[in-house]
Amino acid sequence: MKHDFSIPQLGEAKIPSPIRLDDADGDGKADYVTDDQRILFSLDTKDENGHRVAVGDETLELAGPRQNIYFNPTHVHAAIATCGGICPGLNNVIRAVVRCLWYRYGVRRITGVPFGYQGLLATSKFPFIELNPEIVDDIQEKGGTILGSARGGGDKTEEIVDTLERMNINMLFTIGGDGTLRGAYDIAQEVKNRGLKIAVVGIPKTIDNDLAYIQTSFGFNTAVSMAVPVVRGAHVEAKNAINGVGLVKVMGRESGFIAVHTSLAQSDVNFCLIPESPFDLDGPCGLLANLKKRLEARGHAVILVAEGAGQDLMPQTGEKDASGNRRYSDIGMFLQDKIKDYFKKQDMVVNIKYIDPSYIVRSAPANSYDSIYCARLGANAVHAAMAGKTEVLVSMMHDCFINMPIREAVSHRNRVDVRSALWRDVLENTRQPMVMKN
Repeated sequence: MKHDFSIPQLGEAKIPSPIRLDDADGDGKADYVTDDQRILFSLDTKDENGHRVAVGDETLELAGPRQNIYFNPTHVHAAIATCGGICPGLNNVIRAVVRCLWYRYGVRRITGVPFGYQGLLATSKFPFIELNPEIVDDIQEKGGTILGSARGGGDKTEEIVDTLERMNINMLFTIGGDGTLRGAYDIAQEVKNRGLKIAVVGIPKTIDNDLAYIQTSFGFNTAVSMAVPVVRGAHVEAKNAINGVGLVKVMGRESGFIAVHTSLAQSDVNFCLIPESPFDLDGPCGLLANLKKRLEARGHAVILVAEGAGQDLMPQTGEKDASGNRRYSDIGMFLQDKIKDYFKKQDMVVNIKYIDPSYIVRSAPANSYDSIYCARLGANAVHAAMAGKTEVLVSMMHDCFINMPIREAVSHRNRVDVRSALWRDVLENTRQPMVMKN
């Protein structure tokens, strides 16, 4: 599949940047980044006359400050919106964006949008929030977002652009996941149709780590570090009971990355259940029969399940949330009931301890890794916007910060490849059957 990694530009960047860096005069300062500095999209290689050469020639633009910028900083009115569910690191990103705009570029008009896209609707009753370095000084120590976050509203594109135009906002930073970024792309298209010069820049936030071509979403590392002690506690509970079963549910609607990485970080998991690997409950190869074998052999077990796993086994809710996402049935409660019923029929005593730490995990402040990541994401988002780039998000690939077109990032979801080394390592760690289907 061929990709288009070109980044739309509002116009030619002609204004010298107020950030003073090395422009090849050898003064020892860090360098500016140019648009022709790129990295390979794929690291796959092939042999050609005894030499390893790249298989593909597709490249991604490096993120960072440009020597010339598009916007005059004194004319900039920037807005920041956090959308969807909360996630560790939101406040860190807000702080980084505000500080880079203020200290590096001299921008003095920065507006915080309350409750995501809903705050940009004409019907919003929530006041906008003036942002400056003093207001964001210590917000990185807290979970959540000082702006508030909400789902929905992103489909009211014309109304949102009306607000941007009315407020003379020419730079919009949207922090959110798949739905938020789809909304940002649509907003950018409406901006283009009206002939407006508004940069729309996304900062990918999805605790499930499910955006295409994104190495890691911010907050994911914190989510795993928060889930690990929960699993450890479930293991202690299970091991100290007769046929104890520790059952833990974590987030992961369509992608089981949190469950997968937590299983690797905490080797006490015996069954890792994810949406990408369907399983049966009953039958000789099903989960319940394998759980019985585990209890007979070891006397305890830990099951870690992603919220989107096993949805085919339960009645569907038929409901959707404000973002249009299907509301899932509760796989944790479902498994708890099915395990109880199964072992009752087997005349076998079990003690189940069910833990759902989802909201504790996502409301935590960012850990050190995510704090660093968020600081750099926020700054690079500002550099992209000031250079006049739009319909773009900032992320990391191959350990390099890159500018990625939003249209590519939302083209499909990133999911756990059950044929990959990652899933193989999980199977080796848990020692669960490769397939639990009859």
